[in-house]
Amino acid sequence: MREFTVPPVITAAPVGGLADIVFQHARQDPDRVVLGRKADGAWQDVSSGEFAAEVVALAKGLLAQGIRFGDRVAVMSRTRYEWTLFDFALWAIGAQPVPVYPTSSAEQVHWILSDSSCTGCVVENEDQAMTVGSVVERLPHLRSLWQLDAGAVSDLVDGGRAVAEDVVHRHRSAVTPDSVATVIYTSGTTGRPKGCVLSHGNFMFEADTLVSRWESVFQTRPGEQPSTLLFLPLAHVFGRMVEVAAIRSRVKLGHQPVLAAAELLPDLAAFRPTFVLGVPYVFEKVFAAARRKAEAEGRTGPFDRAVEAAVRYAEAREQKAFGTGPGPSAGLRMEHQVFEKLVYGKVREAMGGRVRHAMSGGSAMSRRLGLFFDGAGIQVFEGYGLTESCAAATANPPGATKYGTVGQPIPGTTVHIADDGEIWLHGGHIFSGYLNDPPSTEAVLRGGWLATGDLGRLDEDGYLTITGRKKEILVTSNGKSVAPAALEERVRSHPLVSQCVLVGNDRPYIAALLTLDMEGVAHWLSMRGLPQLTAADLVHDPDLTAEVRRAVVAANTLVSQAEAIRTFRVLAEQFSEERGLLTPSLKLKRGAIEKAYAHEVDALYRP
Repeated sequence: MREFTVPPVITAAPVGGLADIVFQHARQDPDRVVLGRKADGAWQDVSSGEFAAEVVALAKGLLAQGIRFGDRVAVMSRTRYEWTLFDFALWAIGAQPVPVYPTSSAEQVHWILSDSSCTGCVVENEDQAMTVGSVVERLPHLRSLWQLDAGAVSDLVDGGRAVAEDVVHRHRSAVTPDSVATVIYTSGTTGRPKGCVLSHGNFMFEADTLVSRWESVFQTRPGEQPSTLLFLPLAHVFGRMVEVAAIRSRVKLGHQPVLAAAELLPDLAAFRPTFVLGVPYVFEKVFAAARRKAEAEGRTGPFDRAVEAAVRYAEAREQKAFGTGPGPSAGLRMEHQVFEKLVYGKVREAMGGRVRHAMSGGSAMSRRLGLFFDGAGIQVFEGYGLTESCAAATANPPGATKYGTVGQPIPGTTVHIADDGEIWLHGGHIFSGYLNDPPSTEAVLRGGWLATGDLGRLDEDGYLTITGRKKEILVTSNGKSVAPAALEERVRSHPLVSQCVLVGNDRPYIAALLTLDMEGVAHWLSMRGLPQLTAADLVHDPDLTAEVRRAVVAANTLVSQAEAIRTFRVLAEQFSEERGLLTPSLKLKRGAIEKAYAHEVDALYRP
């Protein structure tokens, strides 16, 4: 199939902007809890009425500081309550927040604030303030800098008390669906980041479509309020979409700024969300932690059998949904019930105990991992999208999930596969172009269609499978084209492997650079009664190399011999954003990695 369309399920908003819903909810049900705010280690409820009052008070402060309709204000912070507050306050006066990753370098900050002509900037802490300060002389438009940890919100609120509330609402009434809501800069895997211009209408279409079609995710059981803990970066379009969708659908929204398990898991247990939205990395970590715990307790065998049962159970349900099987047998249902108490319930408890649905995006999730979580009682809807498509363009629909695919187009969207395999998208969520960059805009927007640069295929039911990225295809000296994503994903699924990048352009065969998952390695060593060693000590360890080789051999079963990984090198350090080898959204910068490890790559091809 070359093209597939899913009809819309909503009518595009004819008037208004994103901030309107805050005041509608405050009028309709002012006492309903819509946010959770963590203060002094405890979660506090925030009602619709309280949030609307905070939005107005902050918006008045911004007006008092000279922020006006159409101005851009950078927000450089981790995911936290104040970011959402600033977003809606800025939208209430027609201003445009410009997200900046908190780990951005001074030159990255300079480029984004300069290119977008930001007149104000919100930072989280003193380090970020100093980063902005180091380039402020080259930012002629920047007039104001506010620091959250230094009382920025209260200072702005105090400064805006003399501004009449009606002034805020006059600004808000001028916002239309076509007004620019935000400029989000791409992660820059292939060059300098480009500013994607997204409208209020883009976000309303995207959020309302997802809430309507995936109602089972955003709603919950009678007497139980739907809630989600947002731990995705709000600098990423996926995180911003979650923020908007939660506020619009009155889902209780909490913020968690640290993705590390030691910080995230306690907040999941305390906040107890009914659904989560994350990237595959999060689900991989939850699974790996559960398996390590089982192994440490001497229950590896039962755990692995539980995994197999969950996968078979979910596969049987999947086959029934598509009319190719009768569903789980009586014996499989009984086996599944036994493991529910022993394993599956404990996995769900680690995520707070109430999670029954999840959405995953950002990169590919393995089919087996998705099936496991489904079989364990957490249905994961995997999707696909870009900053240019305001997050999800496709997603697996409720009741008809095909694990290993990224689903069908979301309602109101068309997916087209071009002659060269490139994925083209059309719908109400597609951006209007790149800020100050007509040539790049013309290169990707073609008659209303977004040419994504990603490669994929549609099956007979309109489900999309991502097969690679045009600019990442490796071509060996023998002329063999290899899409690296599937092989890298399979190697990465091994508990000892953290990262994997394939090389082989203009080389005689495919090879790989690997890094170690040190949590997995520490567990592997302890289970063997061996002393804890550093990554540098382990890269030449024959037993560990043999274990990693098994992961490579398993991955090679996915492809032909000509496409297989012939050899590999285990590295002592991680690919990191600080070293310029990852984007802030954790995507590999392949060119930078090959350059940084040119000596190691050359060694892979020496006779």
